[in-house]
Amino acid sequence: MRNGALILAAVTCGTASPAAAQIFWQSPPVAGSPLTPGEIGIGVALPGATPVEERAHWLWQLRSGLNVAALQCDFDPTLLSKDSYNGVLNNHKDELAAAYETLRKYFVRNNKAPRAAQNALDVYGTRTYSGFSTVRSQFGFCHAASRVGRDAQFASRGSLTLFAVDRLRELRNALAPAGEQFFRFGRPNVQVAYPSFDDKCWDRRGNYRGKCGVVYS
Repeated sequence: MRNGALILAAVTCGTASPAAAQIFWQSPPVAGSPLTPGEIGIGVALPGATPVEERAHWLWQLRSGLNVAALQCDFDPTLLSKDSYNGVLNNHKDELAAAYETLRKYFVRNNKAPRAAQNALDVYGTRTYSGFSTVRSQFGFCHAASRVGRDAQFASRGSLTLFAVDRLRELRNALAPAGEQFFRFGRPNVQVAYPSFDDKCWDRRGNYRGKCGVVYS
């Protein structure tokens, strides 16, 4: 018994993945291709945005998503969501500040009154954050955000925008409801035979006419 327990422990330790990956045995596939210039459907629309403004928009989405994760994913401390987010803010503060200033100027350019520009920027921020709110997909989102946040905080300074281009889609894909991929149960691949329910296949007494045979589902 003791030897068996030791073998089981060795197998378990040898196949276990890092603590941050323990939400699933096999996580939902959420990886995606890098974002492309002018792509629609990625967060709040910014009509007439320049390429620089578009990239700032993507970077700010990344920041917002990781911020939401820091708030919503503390049910599992091993995900390190808060630590990763704080690491991103500390390591990439200059690039994030530049992105915010770029976005601010976008709304100033598109709104004549200063108050209207600030209000538009505030609405943009609120909608961007709410776009990462999760209910049915919390586990999948938090699992993906843990990976993305961990990698983001260690990205080279000045490269976080390029990182957002490469990984934002992964974070957004994780918003779609998905569950455990290793243990999946569906309809068994079994054919079921049943009689035809056509009137001509039944006599007046309710007896089935054998010549009609059976129907397979």
